[in-house]
Amino acid sequence: MVWSNRWILAEDGVWSDVDLNLYYLVIEIEPLILVLYVDDLFLIGSSRLIEDCKKNLATEFDMKDLGQMHYFLKLEVWQQKGEIFLGQGRYATEILKRFEMGECRPMAMPMITNWKNIDASDDKDVNPTLYQHLIGSLMYLVNTRPDICYTVNTLGQFMVEPKRAHWVASKHVLRYLQGTVDYGLLYNKGKNIRLSGFTNADWAGS
Repeated sequence: MVWSNRWILAEDGVWSDVDLNLYYLVIEIEPLILVLYVDDLFLIGSSRLIEDCKKNLATEFDMKDLGQMHYFLKLEVWQQKGEIFLGQGRYATEILKRFEMGECRPMAMPMITNWKNIDASDDKDVNPTLYQHLIGSLMYLVNTRPDICYTVNTLGQFMVEPKRAHWVASKHVLRYLQGTVDYGLLYNKGKNIRLSGFTNADWAGS
């Protein structure tokens, strides 16, 4: 087996360097992807190629097969035939508890609609470290929660001197998470794929 740590981006042969811990191999037009993280190893591909690769690696290294991935770096992976769901519900719950919002009242939207009309110039300062900690936690949650991406990006612009209004707005995001903990990304395999896109997350403020 000859592995490569370069990734083809297009059929015309355009190449681009990628993470040095990501490798791929193509056998009879079937791809096999191997990802390394510290002492963990992940394989993505057809069942046949994965089994062959595990056998070959086991002859060289002392390894333990943990089966399909279910939890990795706060990311939950649920797999069944023709379907994969990626979520961070456990991590979202941890955030709510960490900031004492585990019993808060849920909100329907991640950001208040009149955000641009709030004048925080004369507002009281809040603990910037605490605010940065909260926004940083939410930034990692965006991996599987694109619905809060705009809100987190907006609140992240006030990391240096956050005001009380920004802190209240960040707590609003937590209230939204309280009612949407089980949200995530669902990938289905099928012929009738419907691609939905959402833009202009600040429509109500326009």
